Amino acid sequence: MNILIADDERAIREGIKRTIKQISAEHQVFVAERAEEAVKILEEQHIHIVLTDILMPGMNGLEFMKISKRRYPYVKWIVISAHSEFSYAQEAVRLGARDYLLKPIGKHKLTELIDSLTIEIQQDNQLSRQGERLKASLRFLREGVFQRLASGLDIGNLDIDAFIEDYHSFYLVMVQLEPGDQSARLEHFIVENVLSELIERYGRGFVVSYDRQHLLGLISPGESVRVEQFQEEVKTHLTHYLKIPFQMIYSGRSCDFHTVPQIVKRMREASDFQGPPLEPLKGSGEKAIEVALHYIKEHFYEELSLERIASVVFLNPAYFSQLFKQKTGQGYKEYVTSLRLEQAKLLLLNPGLKLADIAERVGYQDMRHFTQMFRKKYNLTPTEYRQQESISILRSKGTL
Repeated sequence: MNILIADDERAIREGIKRTIKQISAEHQVFVAERAEEAVKILEEQHIHIVLTDILMPGMNGLEFMKISKRRYPYVKWIVISAHSEFSYAQEAVRLGARDYLLKPIGKHKLTELIDSLTIEIQQDNQLSRQGERLKASLRFLREGVFQRLASGLDIGNLDIDAFIEDYHSFYLVMVQLEPGDQSARLEHFIVENVLSELIERYGRGFVVSYDRQHLLGLISPGESVRVEQFQEEVKTHLTHYLKIPFQMIYSGRSCDFHTVPQIVKRMREASDFQGPPLEPLKGSGEKAIEVALHYIKEHFYEELSLERIASVVFLNPAYFSQLFKQKTGQGYKEYVTSLRLEQAKLLLLNPGLKLADIAERVGYQDMRHFTQMFRKKYNLTPTEYRQQESISILRSKGTL
C-alpha cells in the first residue's frame, strides 16, 4: 500500500514514516514538504492514504485535500495538526477526512488507524474499482481527442459523432497561467480540479490541459443556469486558490463543434500577451477594449483589420468600433495609424535604418503608402522629418 505524508516539518515526516514502516515493511511511504511536491507524487504514484498537515507553506492541507478529492476520490485522507481548534477538525471531517490527529502523534493511535484503513482498502469492491478505471480510461480518451481537435490536429478515423451529440450548445473557457513559476505544476493542478468541479456543478463538460501554460474547459450549462454566474464563481475560486497571476478568456455560446479550433485560436491570440490577471471578456465591453489596446500595441506591425481585433475579444465588429471610439476618442483606423507613425518617428532617429525597413517594421509593406500616410499626418515626408530631427539633435548637442 502506498502512503503519502505531506508536512513541512522534517522531524514529523520522518517520525510518521518510521512508525508506518514498523507497522508493515510492505507499505511504500512517500514524503513531501510542500503541496507542490505532494501533487507531483499523487500524479506519479498510485497513493492509497494521504496524511496532510493543515499548515503548510503555499497551500494549507485542507485546501489541498479539497481540490484533490475529485480527481482522487478513493484516496483516504488523514489530517494532522498542532492545533486543537474544533473548527479545524469540523472542516476536515466535512471535507471527507477519515480522522484528525494532533501532534505529537501517538504511535498506538496511528497504528490503529493505518491498520483499519488498510483493511478497508483491501475490502473495496474489485469490480467497482475496475469500473472506475474503465470510466477514467474513457474520460482520458475523450479528453485526449478533444485536445487534439482543439489544437487543430488530425484525429484520424475516430468517430466523434456520439461525443458531439452530448454538447449541442457549449461555451469554452481558457485559463492562462504565468509562465516560469516554480509552483506551476501545483497551480495547473488547482485550475484543473477547481474548474472541473464547477463545470459539473453548473452543467456538464470537462477540462483538458492544452499545454503547460493553458487549460481549456468546455461547459454545457444546465437549463436554469446563467453562464455569467458560472464565470463569476470560476473567477472567485481561482483568485482565492492561485498564488500566481492568471488570465481567463471566455468564448460566446457555440452550437457547432467543428468551430472549436477557430475559437481556441482566437482565445490564444487574446491571451498572447503579458499583462495583469484578466476578468472575463465576454459581457465586459470596457475590459475588452483594454485588452484590444494592449494587443494592438504588441502587434501594431502586423495586419490589424478591425474584424481581426474584434474577433480577438469576441465582439461584433460594429459594436467593437463603437466601443473603441468611446474609450479612446479616436476611430479604430485612426488610432492604429497614429500608433504606427509614432513608432516610425522613433525609428527615423536611427540613421542606420533604411526607410523600407522602417516602413515594414511599423506594418507597411508598401513604402509609397507609408510615405503618403506620414506626410498626411505630419506635413513632412519621412526623409524630411529625419533630416529635420538630425539638425535638431546636432543643435541640442552644440555641434552646430
